Amino acid sequence: MENMQPMTRTPRDITSVIGNVSNFKGEFNLNKSGFDPQMPGHSSNHSMILRQNPRTIKDVGAGIGLPREVRQEMGLMLDDHLCAFTVSLHQYNKHHWLTEGAESFLSLHHLLAEHVEKTNKHIDMIGERVSRLGMVPTAHPVTQHELSYIKHEVEGRYTMRDFIRNDLEHELKIQEMMRKQIARANELHDYGTVQVLKDVLTEREDLGYHLYSVLEDDTLVRGMNHLLDNQYDMAGDRPTFSYDKLQ
Repeated sequence: MENMQPMTRTPRDITSVIGNVSNFKGEFNLNKSGFDPQMPGHSSNHSMILRQNPRTIKDVGAGIGLPREVRQEMGLMLDDHLCAFTVSLHQYNKHHWLTEGAESFLSLHHLLAEHVEKTNKHIDMIGERVSRLGMVPTAHPVTQHELSYIKHEVEGRYTMRDFIRNDLEHELKIQEMMRKQIARANELHDYGTVQVLKDVLTEREDLGYHLYSVLEDDTLVRGMNHLLDNQYDMAGDRPTFSYDKLQ
């Protein structure tokens, strides 16, 4: 086709994300159950009556007829997702608060607000399933970050592309870990957990798609380069006529 532009290169930050995710060796914390004096939020002086240790399972299922060892394994994996989603939520909130720029202040501000809303919803869905399996969900924020398979970016203001790139990396890692548990839950016939995770995964894939699309190369925002280099943009200042076909 005469008017076809060559495909632009994949932006460097997307390439960086894909590289980081390909090196991701995510593992579930299946060996971390019960009180651990080295774990943040697991030790303090209090007079409360303890009824169940953290990340442990009830001997009798709470109305779910799965073997104890299945509920234990699934509950621990789900709790790791719960911790990861909470880390993701904190990072999304930060980026939502710090949006700036012509294409960011309104459109990305609203986009990230949707991501915050969806992540809150998924935290509740996963936490409910952990509880229904008979386990105590991890709720201490420091403990959550310790157990999470994704980590929050360092403090400070960075570029909007840096923010979105970091969020995309989170989403791709979350998707990978969720697929691992879905496969394992199917093996163990825990179809309730499969259904919850499939519902969440489908929506996380949408969130990842949103972020990827924002980072892609084409843009309606030209900045000031077209005033300085006289080269114009691919489409921005080309002549258009009433007889030109749009499609």
